[in-house]
Amino acid sequence: MSQLLHHAVTYLAADGPVPDFKPTVPDKLKDPTSKILGWAAGLGLALAVLGGLTGWGCVAVGHNSERAGLAARGKQAILWSLIAGLGISVTSGLVMMFYNMGK
Repeated sequence: MSQLLHHAVTYLAADGPVPDFKPTVPDKLKDPTSKILGWAAGLGLALAVLGGLTGWGCVAVGHNSERAGLAARGKQAILWSLIAGLGISVTSGLVMMFYNMGK
């Protein structure tokens, strides 16, 4: 048993079970992938801003016309558009970070 443990420790200490490998994205795919990720993040953020503006409009109309349901939905739309915008920016930043780590 001790010989097996000795061989395992020696094997793991020397090279490890995974060989030295650095994954990279092929050069032909780097530019199109960056453009697609950029457009997706840009469109998502634009839609989040549009949702927020629509929410503020619903709040204004709901309060002025005494329609509490419309105002409440507008407030929810503002909150969810903020959450969506933050999620899109964080996700796109993480994807680009991991994507650029392979360079």
